[in-house]
Amino acid sequence: MLLHIPNLLDAQELAHFQDAMAKARWVDGNATSGHQSARAKFNEQLPEDGAEARELGERILQALARSPLFFSAALPKQVFPPLFNRYGVGMTFANHIDTAIRTHPVQTVRIRTDLSATLFLVDPESYDGGELLVEDTYGVQSVKLPAGDMVLYPATSLHRVAPITRGERVASFFWIQSMIRDDAQRTLLFDLDMAIVKMTQAVPDDAALVSLTGVYHNLLRMWAEP
Repeated sequence: MLLHIPNLLDAQELAHFQDAMAKARWVDGNATSGHQSARAKFNEQLPEDGAEARELGERILQALARSPLFFSAALPKQVFPPLFNRYGVGMTFANHIDTAIRTHPVQTVRIRTDLSATLFLVDPESYDGGELLVEDTYGVQSVKLPAGDMVLYPATSLHRVAPITRGERVASFFWIQSMIRDDAQRTLLFDLDMAIVKMTQAVPDDAALVSLTGVYHNLLRMWAEP
């Protein structure tokens, strides 16, 4: 499942992020690459242990905690501390699949990467190229979202970032270990939850809502790794 989550950050939060990142020191993006990615990756990152990455990352985690759509789609068990990258003209990230297990060099975090997330942090009109291209069963999905919007997709997906031809693409990226390991099960639960939400809005007193909610929670109980 590939899901667009709009307005994770508001305009005031984005202004703070953009100001902090403009003043920050950026380093070679291969500081966090695995063997495969290091051969395909050409970008810059904020140091994982830097003050800016820690402060901005905590703000993203707080925003995720406020998002019912994110919780419903990801059913998160653990979220990797958000990282930040920047692509200038000519920079790109060729086809790759994210590392299955991620550890943090400073924080005691080790997760299985079930889901990948990209949070866009600059106006898409300010740069050309830079699309996130994700391959799934329906072909290649091209993603280039407004600042403050996030895309969530299976970490098992083959994906890449198209070369930048003008401006700079700045984003946060991170991974989620879900309570539901299987993507098909997670998608089914998300679809059921969204149907319950719509039904609650349309016919809030319908007795079938109790049954549907019960089915949702019993499936969650059956499949979850809390």
